[in-house]
Amino acid sequence: MTRRRAADYRRPIRRRLSYWICALLVAFSFLGFVLFIVQHNHNDEDRAEQPVMEINGSNGHVIHENRSSTKDISSARSYARQLAEQMTLAKAYVIIAKEHKNLHLAWELSSKIRSCQFLLSKAAMRDEPIALEEAEPIIKSLSSLIFKAQDAHYDIATTIMTMKSHIQALEERSNAATLQSTVFAQMAAESLPKKLHCIDIKLTANWLQNKSIQELADESRNSPRLTDINLYHFCIFSDNILAVSVVVNSTVSNAEHPKQLVFHVVTNGVKYGAMQAWFLSNDFKGAAIEVQNIEDFTWLNASYSPLLNQLHDVDSQKYYFGRVQDTTQEPKFVETCLESFHRYYKYLNFSNPLISTTFDPQACGWAFGMNIFDLISWRKANVTARYHHWQEQNADKSLWKLGTLPPGLLAFYGLTEPLDRRWHVLGLGYDMNIDSRLIETAAVIHFNGNMKPWLELSIGRYRPLWEQYVNQAHPCLQECATSL
Repeated sequence: MTRRRAADYRRPIRRRLSYWICALLVAFSFLGFVLFIVQHNHNDEDRAEQPVMEINGSNGHVIHENRSSTKDISSARSYARQLAEQMTLAKAYVIIAKEHKNLHLAWELSSKIRSCQFLLSKAAMRDEPIALEEAEPIIKSLSSLIFKAQDAHYDIATTIMTMKSHIQALEERSNAATLQSTVFAQMAAESLPKKLHCIDIKLTANWLQNKSIQELADESRNSPRLTDINLYHFCIFSDNILAVSVVVNSTVSNAEHPKQLVFHVVTNGVKYGAMQAWFLSNDFKGAAIEVQNIEDFTWLNASYSPLLNQLHDVDSQKYYFGRVQDTTQEPKFVETCLESFHRYYKYLNFSNPLISTTFDPQACGWAFGMNIFDLISWRKANVTARYHHWQEQNADKSLWKLGTLPPGLLAFYGLTEPLDRRWHVLGLGYDMNIDSRLIETAAVIHFNGNMKPWLELSIGRYRPLWEQYVNQAHPCLQECATSL
């Protein structure tokens, strides 16, 4: 038999049920309040994303705040900014559409892009922000086309991969164009303009036909001034007549005692006669000038110079003279240790222990085209033997590839001192922004680089510095100028 529990000990079923109902009502009320707040804030944010404007309640006119087109397009809330961003995305889809042969879609996108560009340019011309009624049709139609492009399987992954491949292709084209430009610039720098070629021909003809000039050249070879150690001697190696003439003329024109200067000009057999005819027919304020043919240097032979010995080898001849120029190499302007320069590791193979154990890769290169030599110190250090030694070590081209600078850097390592920057100003053949004050106070200005002053591609602001020392009154220059 069972007994009923007392009223105090019975389970409060109904009471507990009412508790749960109350709790659920409170929870739903709270959740509804939260959703209301979130929705209210979301609506406020949507309104905040619209272009800043005021609505006149009486007439419904739209009044934009006073803002220029430039500020308008930089504002994240403006129609101009929305159009610019949509246009950028549309351009990407034009490329993708063309990749997938969807030319009609590409044409539609391009047409809307042009409409967008026209509206932006019109707003810029009137210097006013774009109004809603202007922007809305283009934004809607462009958005529709972008969605259409996305639906045509142009997903984000496809877009990223396509754009990445196009970026890589553009980079490759840019690199190829840069290298091609470097090669063309080098070819232009090494080519001879018609005017200079004309001068060479006329001077050579004058040398061959005029016996008196040849006799004068024979007499000048015996001048005691050419070997006088109390005078100041300059050596110039070149086959460019006007370039050598300007070097000599500018030096004597700025010297206090030009008669104490001696110039030893070394050229090749082809230009020897023309060079002699030029310097024997011009006055250089009493300076002594000797022109020599390098082919007459009987001591400069294969037994004396390892490089000449190497050039007798057929493979070496092909390597030096028959190979196609390596366009992958970075072009180097010989510099000094200032803001821009190249260090030893740029020229030499430091993976070779002969180089890495002897030289500092961070040592500075220098402008090898213009140097001042102390010949007494040269003989003490036996620089010539050092130069020949490194030429022999590089018989297999393992230390450096090409060029006259690398062996010079090795031979003179530890034996050089930099010239004062104000004394020697470089870069007039490639740097367009050299301070004019540096040029005016310089003792020597150096047209190193490809933009030589006698070429069409020279830098215009520096050309008068060179032309003022060209003897424009010389008959050959006048005849060649009028004949071309």
